[in-house]
Amino acid sequence: MSLPATTENRPAPVETITVQVDGRTVVMPRTMPDPKTGKPVPTSMIQACEAARVDVPHYCYHPRLPVAGNCRMCLVEFGTPAIGPDRKPMLNPDGTMRINKAPRPAIACATPISPGMEIYTATAGVTAMRKAVLEFLLINHPLDCPICDQAGECKLQEYSVEYGQAESRFVEAKVHKPKQVDLGPRIMLDDERCILCTRCIRFTRDVVGDDALGIMNRGSFNTITAYPGRPFDNNYTLNTVDLCPVGALTSKDFRFQMRVWFLKESKSLCTSCGTGCNVVIGSREERILRYTPRDNDAVNGSWMCDHGRLNYKWIGSAERCREISGRAVAPGTRWETVLPAIAEKLRASAPGATAVVASARLTNEELWLAAKLKQKLGALSDAVPRFGDADKLLVCADKNPNSTGACLTGICHTEMGINLGDIAAGIRQGRIKQMIVLGEDVTQQDIGADLLAKLELLLVVAILPSPTSAAAHYVLPGCAHAEKRGSFTNVKGRVQRFLKVVEAPGQARPESEILRELVGLVTGEQLPATPEGLFNRMAAEVPAFQGLTWAGLGDAGVTVQI
Repeated sequence: MSLPATTENRPAPVETITVQVDGRTVVMPRTMPDPKTGKPVPTSMIQACEAARVDVPHYCYHPRLPVAGNCRMCLVEFGTPAIGPDRKPMLNPDGTMRINKAPRPAIACATPISPGMEIYTATAGVTAMRKAVLEFLLINHPLDCPICDQAGECKLQEYSVEYGQAESRFVEAKVHKPKQVDLGPRIMLDDERCILCTRCIRFTRDVVGDDALGIMNRGSFNTITAYPGRPFDNNYTLNTVDLCPVGALTSKDFRFQMRVWFLKESKSLCTSCGTGCNVVIGSREERILRYTPRDNDAVNGSWMCDHGRLNYKWIGSAERCREISGRAVAPGTRWETVLPAIAEKLRASAPGATAVVASARLTNEELWLAAKLKQKLGALSDAVPRFGDADKLLVCADKNPNSTGACLTGICHTEMGINLGDIAAGIRQGRIKQMIVLGEDVTQQDIGADLLAKLELLLVVAILPSPTSAAAHYVLPGCAHAEKRGSFTNVKGRVQRFLKVVEAPGQARPESEILRELVGLVTGEQLPATPEGLFNRMAAEVPAFQGLTWAGLGDAGVTVQI
């Protein structure tokens, strides 16, 4: 219940400043939160330029890092209102405000704006300064773009083309620095390519809280290094690769794997924990090659942990379940025959004789479909909890990406895992004769092979083989999240969608398709054939998702009450 607006609870008005950027008027708040402390600091020129949609080249500046102001690439010219003896702004004969142009340029990242300021980013002087800065940065830079992993994403390369000069005047010998420095278990450093922007240092120190990197030596011999005798090894080291504007820091996992311009980039989510970090998955010819973080202020900002970033190799595993199999399945069985056969057995079961164990790694839509089967069959159901270590930045203790969705859709109740013991007891006592297992290995939940052998029907939908699938009458090959579309709900109630990246191997199908057909065959209910349609139908039936639509989720998602 919202309180009536009063002078006590009404938010304070935001103080604004009006400035001009290349003739475009923008109104900016006087202060903005500091990325390190969160406290208000004066709004900078570069933030005003960004609001005016005027590109100012920069290397050391990053909107989520403390300002360093050491690359000088963002130098601009500016002017401020002329003040008369009466301390009032002076006017031109035509009534406009008189502007005194500053005699020296300023770095846009660290210079605060002031009322009436005019910023000039495209003058002859600014153009000359950018050329000079780039010339200095390239003096000792190696000419190894053809073999550099950063090619295609290199800001030095891009700015050199856009703002630099065509020829170098440098004829002296370049300073040589170490080329392959094993900085840590996941990071390789090329000191010759480093332009000393210090983004990696500031991120590691001020965001992660691990003061592990620094600069040693002097002048042209400056190099980035880790603390002596200690490898650069925390759970966020690979973010420094994303932050590096050149090819100095590279990922050992992606190093020399693929040119970035060959990658197909798809918007997706990390499934390693309940945070649900937004990612971009880079793939080529149905093979996933890397994860990189995707900006979302409501979830992960611009970062993601190393564990989540590298947790994708299993998707392309040679051990994947590729074909329909199981103790009751003949070789060469097709989907058109196996699903009606399973549905017939499910329809013939007595109410309460079936159990459903679903994975909280399934999508909201798939869990909702599983809940429909549960309701029709009067089944006992649950999802398997997973917990591990957490940290103060992004890693969540809940290692399922969709525990919230499992509870909201009705597969589990207030607490995950509380019905698993009852399911085991029901099998042992002969009350439960059929079980549907979706993406889990129940032998790790005290439902061992002896209990599985008692079942008249064990249906397993699996991505990778397990002792549970080895005991199953029917094993249906499912899909990893990167092989389908769907949505997850993270631990804070953020409903987010993800898109298909690669094709599934063999006969594997998205679990939403498998469950949709089973629900239709068992209940007779006609359901939409697409993930978008399933989400919209689910949102109309599940109270927590009321009012949501697939299209309305957008790329950033929507938070619901949990």
